[in-house]
Amino acid sequence: MSGYIISADSDAGDLVGVALAIHEIINRLPVTARSLNNPGVRVEEGVVIDDAYTGPVLELAMRKNHLIKTIPKTGVYANVPVVVAPVHNSDGEVIAAIGLVDITGIFDLATLMEHQSTILKQVCGKDPCPLPTEAVAAKK
Repeated sequence: MSGYIISADSDAGDLVGVALAIHEIINRLPVTARSLNNPGVRVEEGVVIDDAYTGPVLELAMRKNHLIKTIPKTGVYANVPVVVAPVHNSDGEVIAAIGLVDITGIFDLATLMEHQSTILKQVCGKDPCPLPTEAVAAKK
């Protein structure tokens, strides 16, 4: 039986399979991964774009040892929402990080819901929108 191990010393070749799998699962959004001691991979549109990749948020997530959701100011994904999580070994030590473009970062659902009434008034000119007499069911 063969095995698959990711360690602090994994290189791009060790990480590419996991990065590509995640990339496919999340509908081909860009994915990045690197180990603690080596650069890793950047995957976009089904292919490895860079096999010596590192990024500021991958490095920050490993250094801080927790999930990072941010919009980086520098790097390949500058001004694009990203989310990066550290990968831990069985002792809880950081050994790698995996990140992806965060389409949920484009909008904040809680804020959207908080302002729903105001948004509906702006779009429709009134609340509720549509009015019960304007709903599709009322026109049948």
